[in-house]
Amino acid sequence: MQGKADLQVSAAKAFKGDPTLYNPEDLLLSSLVSCHMMSYLYVCSKNNIEVISYTDNAEAILETSPDASGRFVQVDLFPEVVISDPDKIALATSLHQEANQLCFIANSCNFPVRHHAVCRTI
Repeated sequence: MQGKADLQVSAAKAFKGDPTLYNPEDLLLSSLVSCHMMSYLYVCSKNNIEVISYTDNAEAILETSPDASGRFVQVDLFPEVVISDPDKIALATSLHQEANQLCFIANSCNFPVRHHAVCRTI
């Protein structure tokens, strides 16, 4: 993409790719994580929730066919959010639903994107 740093990619290790490089499946999962995070940060800002940190260790279930084709069948996001106000933990947790509805990438997927959010304060 013009104006952006080159990205080195490879096939997945199972397809004789370089396991030290990102593969297309990694990039799709990363797109879902980052889009959800950006949508979540947006809805938090609308609700005056200060997010101190945000991490996610997402997982995907892939299905392969005998002809070597494959597809994602499910993605699970595990966002762990730290906020500043303990009185807003329930609201901050519930905002993952709204963020999911706003996420362009999740809205473009033909498989479920599930959320298992944890929210806490410092």
